[in-house]
Amino acid sequence: MRLVFCGTPRFAVPTLEALLAEGHDIPLVVSQPDRPVGRTQELTAPPVKQTALAAGLAITQPEQVRNNHEFRAELEAIRPDAIVVVAYGRIIPPWMLALPRLGCINLHASLLPKYRGAAPIQWAIAMGDNVTGNTTMLLEEGLDTGPILMQRARSIFPEETAVELFDELAIGGAPLVVETLAGLEDGSIEPRRQDDARATLAPLLTREGGRMDFAAHTATELKNRWRGFQPWPGAFTMLNGKKLIVHRMDVAVGVDIGASGIPLPGRILIGPDEALLVHCSGNTWLSLEEVQLEGKRRMMADEFLRGHQLATGMQLG
Repeated sequence: MRLVFCGTPRFAVPTLEALLAEGHDIPLVVSQPDRPVGRTQELTAPPVKQTALAAGLAITQPEQVRNNHEFRAELEAIRPDAIVVVAYGRIIPPWMLALPRLGCINLHASLLPKYRGAAPIQWAIAMGDNVTGNTTMLLEEGLDTGPILMQRARSIFPEETAVELFDELAIGGAPLVVETLAGLEDGSIEPRRQDDARATLAPLLTREGGRMDFAAHTATELKNRWRGFQPWPGAFTMLNGKKLIVHRMDVAVGVDIGASGIPLPGRILIGPDEALLVHCSGNTWLSLEEVQLEGKRRMMADEFLRGHQLATGMQLG
């Protein structure tokens, strides 16, 4: 087929590579503009652009697409059979949706209608799901509301983080897009409408989302949020007015609180073998295994406790 590919981050690269390996003609790749990255703020090309250039493909990076007459004329001249959109990060305007004969095909990293939105991988883990997957769909003007074409599920493993799942779904989604295009071309795929009543949202992550609320969440819920919010915003709390980042944690069971009674959420308990435990909702306990106090280096809990004056009953948060 004659395709236009729209994508920006690393997640989209396996699909672009798979389409090329399948022999599809891709006269144009569309990506977001180069952005400053890291502490040096050096202008850096997005992964999709780097892949396209290495493959000798033409690339365009419009700042906006809705009212971009030059970009529209370029796409209309190509007359693509389909436009493949994978994590492009821009809203596709109506004129672009109507352009290709097979439509705009999107790869979304959830089993729609669950987790519509910008962060489906992160929220699937953060909410404690044990199954997720990829969906190919026809884009329409709503947010991830278009008809489903194909879906493929996979398990979420108990200790898996969003970083690991991101890579797995990126790789697994590539052949799904290839199969979807073939099915649309030969008529074997029948698009089916989503059940809007079952829809859930996966909103964009914020820095504040990493703040640990010990009163609102159980230990298991906080660990799931930490797994899901990797590498950013992670998990943090406050200790004596300073930010305490938690790099590793686990649910603690069989915690002996002695005769002190059930403490308030956020209270610290120094357990056996210098374990740093914190009380959470539902009378559950979280073990903070590796932490980093604001302005200091990362430390395992026992080393942190030896270097700081912490005592049972102190409050986090």
